[in-house]
Amino acid sequence: MTRAELCEEALARKDELIQLVSDIIQIPSENPTGSQRQVVDFVKQYLEASGIPCEEVGVNPEFPCVLAKMGSEDGFSVILNGHIDVVPAGDLEQWDYDPFCGTVTDKRILGRGTSDMKSGVAGLLFAMRILKESGVELKGNIRLHIVSDEESGGEYGSKWLCENGYADGANACLIAEPTSCDNIEIGQKGGLHVILKAHGESAHGSLAGFKGDNAILKLSRVLDKLSRLTSIEGHYKPSQMHALAVSKRQAEEKTGVPGSGEVISHVSANVGVIHGGTRPNMVPDYCEATVDVRLPIGVDHQEIEDMLCQIIEESGETGIEREMHWNSEGNYTEETETIVECVRKNAEAIWGIKVEPGYQWASSDAREYRKLGIPTIQYGPANTEGIHSYNENVDIEDVVNCGQIYVLSLCDMLGIE
Repeated sequence: MTRAELCEEALARKDELIQLVSDIIQIPSENPTGSQRQVVDFVKQYLEASGIPCEEVGVNPEFPCVLAKMGSEDGFSVILNGHIDVVPAGDLEQWDYDPFCGTVTDKRILGRGTSDMKSGVAGLLFAMRILKESGVELKGNIRLHIVSDEESGGEYGSKWLCENGYADGANACLIAEPTSCDNIEIGQKGGLHVILKAHGESAHGSLAGFKGDNAILKLSRVLDKLSRLTSIEGHYKPSQMHALAVSKRQAEEKTGVPGSGEVISHVSANVGVIHGGTRPNMVPDYCEATVDVRLPIGVDHQEIEDMLCQIIEESGETGIEREMHWNSEGNYTEETETIVECVRKNAEAIWGIKVEPGYQWASSDAREYRKLGIPTIQYGPANTEGIHSYNENVDIEDVVNCGQIYVLSLCDMLGIE
């Protein structure tokens, strides 16, 4: 079959893809509150029924990974990555429908994980089945990485796979994480958690201001200056300026907040958790705060360290300690890479719109593959307003179009004309 015929086959079997999404949604796989076993078994059964050998691997039996491979050892090697765990449904009273209903309406599929990212996973599985059943010869290979530990950090999923050689030698990686149909994610901010600790001196609360040293107030004077971190800008090469401009524009469109596009190119800092004090009638002698810091591309550890030192010094407070828990630095893929050009070309052809590469203000498993030097992108079906919230859903058109885009892009990368 030709690439055009394979695309037609994917479109003709769209109902099969829609049903696959619905079936996966109906399997609860909340992380960290639920089990991943049933959905992992479903994926393995689907692959085996498609004639694609697979295996289960992993270091934590609670969060297994599913691997599959098809094609030859020689030629272009592309990894398809997706996670099957979802964030908890939360307060069921806030949902207009059962979060695990998988209901298919005339335009949408409903339920937790439809956008993040079970519909993307379904699209990858479906594309592999289409290619496998066609019998076409791949000039290279497809490696499937399905993980069940992304929402809680990825320690037992993509991170473990990359650290243990399962991604070695790959020429590209496509992650079916949710994006807008007109945007290919080619870069993300890095991140770290800063834990700030203040030590004071306890006293009876009735003597506050006269005796004792209030650790909460000490730390508050530091936290009040943390906005200084947001003055740190990313460092971009000329080849990145187009994607940066696109990303800023899209960030403002998505948030609806004028000026919010600067979140792409600047450090962000969120004081997310504060612990301090024992009782209202005691001057607290200890307080700590956890700050979520996101780093734009090009900002390194030392810049953050230096700014924090300045902030603490300018606060005038002594006895302030800090811990730095690094996750990753900003990471990116050049927009001239083969996988970017393939997906962009095919997305524009299927959607009939301009599709542009851009950077995210958040992060994902893409960082693990980029650490290995593997050109990695994210492109997947989504209605972003329901992600990690209530009434999550995905447009059927988005799902069907992504299925075709995946098939066509794999054809282009693996020499199917």
